[in-house]
Amino acid sequence: MPDADCVKRVYTLKNLGCANCAAKMEHKIKELPGVEYAAVSFVTKQLRLSAKDHEALLPAIREICTAIESDVEVVPRSGTMPFNFESKVYLLENLGCANCAAKMEKAINELPGVSAATITFATKQLRLTAKDHAQLLPQVQAICSKIEADVRVVERVGKPVLAENINLRKKSGGRLSMSDEQRSLAEIVLGGVLFIISEIAGIVPEAYHIYCLVAAYILLGGRIVATAVRNSVKGQVFDENFLMTVATLGAFAIRQYEEAVGVMLFYRIGEYFEHRAVEKSRSQIMEAVDMRPEVVNLLIGEEVRVIPAEEANVGDILLVRAGDRIPLDGVVIEGESLLDTSPVTGEPVPVQRGFGDEVVSGCVNTSGMLKIRVEKVLAESMVTKILDSVENAAASKPQLDRFITRFARIYTPFVVIVAVLTAVLPGLITGNWEYWIYTALTFLVISCPCALVLSVPLAFFSGIGAGSKYGILFKGGVTIEALKNVKAVVMDKTGTVTKGNFVVQKLVPVNGIGADELLRLCASAELVSSHPIATSIVNAAKAHELKLERPQSFEEIAGEGLVAAAADGKILCGNKKLLQRFGIDFSAREEGNYGTEVLVAKDGRYLGQIIIDDTLKEDAAAAVAALKKMRLTTAMLTGDAEASARAVANAAGIDEVRAKLLPQDKLNELVRLRKQYGGVMFVGDGINDAPVLAGADVGAAMGSGADAAIEAADVVFMNSEMRSIPQAIAIAKETARIAWQNVFFALVVKLIIMAAGLAGFASMWAAVFADTGVSVLCVLNSIRILYKKI
Repeated sequence: MPDADCVKRVYTLKNLGCANCAAKMEHKIKELPGVEYAAVSFVTKQLRLSAKDHEALLPAIREICTAIESDVEVVPRSGTMPFNFESKVYLLENLGCANCAAKMEKAINELPGVSAATITFATKQLRLTAKDHAQLLPQVQAICSKIEADVRVVERVGKPVLAENINLRKKSGGRLSMSDEQRSLAEIVLGGVLFIISEIAGIVPEAYHIYCLVAAYILLGGRIVATAVRNSVKGQVFDENFLMTVATLGAFAIRQYEEAVGVMLFYRIGEYFEHRAVEKSRSQIMEAVDMRPEVVNLLIGEEVRVIPAEEANVGDILLVRAGDRIPLDGVVIEGESLLDTSPVTGEPVPVQRGFGDEVVSGCVNTSGMLKIRVEKVLAESMVTKILDSVENAAASKPQLDRFITRFARIYTPFVVIVAVLTAVLPGLITGNWEYWIYTALTFLVISCPCALVLSVPLAFFSGIGAGSKYGILFKGGVTIEALKNVKAVVMDKTGTVTKGNFVVQKLVPVNGIGADELLRLCASAELVSSHPIATSIVNAAKAHELKLERPQSFEEIAGEGLVAAAADGKILCGNKKLLQRFGIDFSAREEGNYGTEVLVAKDGRYLGQIIIDDTLKEDAAAAVAALKKMRLTTAMLTGDAEASARAVANAAGIDEVRAKLLPQDKLNELVRLRKQYGGVMFVGDGINDAPVLAGADVGAAMGSGADAAIEAADVVFMNSEMRSIPQAIAIAKETARIAWQNVFFALVVKLIIMAAGLAGFASMWAAVFADTGVSVLCVLNSIRILYKKI
């Protein structure tokens, strides 16, 4: 091959949203010197590249992609970063401003040597992919300190941690014990008291009135003015502190003393409640998904030793008392109990677990005492995977979030320019400088975009948290955004619509034999086989309490069945080919049954057939009905036989069925359905579903499925229930609706107050409401989905 001596790699094109753009990217990448082969797939959002020097080509490829579609990120598909790139997570301590976080992210991404940087304000984390972290860290710290002086960049070491102050909140019953918060509250109370005293006639002499107001302003605004001065020296002139400082000092300059102090008081109160609302929402979301244990009860002989959870190793024996949470994934070696699995799967019905059963961390032991053997350490256990998934998902920003971030960069300078023009032009025309300067100052207060920059990502983060309560793990805001737009839901059959377990569905005895006798003879013969169908027949016989006898000898014929020599004769169990091989007349066989059939004969005489098939999930029909109520088309793609597939589809109420499909055929059918209906969600669980999961607009995997399918999916249903499909779509739609509500509400309020100012009804009090008041309302609106029953 021409590229035999080249290095072949696959890259993911994140945020690729245009098929025509993908074709343009492929054409330009092929023209790069050193590229032997390049192919961009819009369906899988992947670039397959064959070249000798990938490291030298990557910057040029990224430049091509962003020039054609600005949001596209070129990321190596493998989990480990090539070319000495490494991904690390840092905590941004004292980060308090969503708009500042957006500025930091932009500046860090522009540093040489940085492949990708994402700041998630909801978790106060920076995910940085770069070559030399040690060299970059001082530069990253300098950027963060320049934008927000108190921010400290600290590498997250070891296991994931909760967002700052959430552990304190958990230990103090939900209330933060922060000296900074207490100081802010004291400043607000003292400044507010001074302001109120100065405004009550007769308490403060007129001569000292101005001094009282100045003292109140220093208490309320001193820290904001100092921060504004510090930031201005560093070139940060459009942040919230600077704008509030200019607005209130400007009010002093035009002798609006009471309004300057009152507005600062109102602003500080709004800021205080905004921070409390953000902290509360952040803690509610993270506490819902952080089920990691602090300690575990390690059994050494008869002694119980309490050790940190991260020190427990595979093979250790742990004691789990009634009421305790299962700390780590493991296997029960002693005891029996009912487990509440709802924290992990969302399933409210307790499940029985006893000797030999697997248990996953996060579930609650409700009754008996259990001894479990650790199978996975803390870093690999389910509780850590769930927390990691939510944190990673929060770092995956949807289109709306990226748009708002870009919009904020334009919005603030634009409003400031409008404020300057409002102060100058009408003042020159009318000569009423004081009024128009006052109006301009209200515009400065409105010009901070925090309500938008904060509430939109928080809405998506809340949606991710709401999903986790139902055992639904979204792998990012992008997934939620795509899920709300799906028009068709396509499902695999086995393990998705059905339980994936073979069960005897029907016994059809003939020639005078009874149903129990037919089942007994077949099960006795199948005792020697480990085939899943044989196991299902044996289990059915045991359930009927039939006495089984192991055959004296047997022979398995591949693709046909089994021949067994028993005490009371020669028994054949298999398909038509087996009976034809031995010349058995099975003309009495009943036609029209769907599922796998086992024909049974004894001593050359046909005795009947046993029909075995997968069982439909209890909630399948209700879930499909819920999808249809959302006006979504449902379809099933399966490799099973046509008759069996149609019977399952009819029982569940699914619209379209395609059977006897190979994995590549499923992908072709998916493309056809997308062309016919629009956005497509595919739900599967098998390893053969991985290609079609990756190729769908939204791929969803059942938690009980293969690891490859879960890895390829955008959504994972931990409870493996069909009802999770309409729940996930409902959460996605509600999340997007809330995010847009925040955008419209914030912009409309700001525009109304700006228009009122230009019309002669200017008020800095209203401007502060448009800033911090709207922020608080948007934050509260964002977390509303956590309390809504889906």
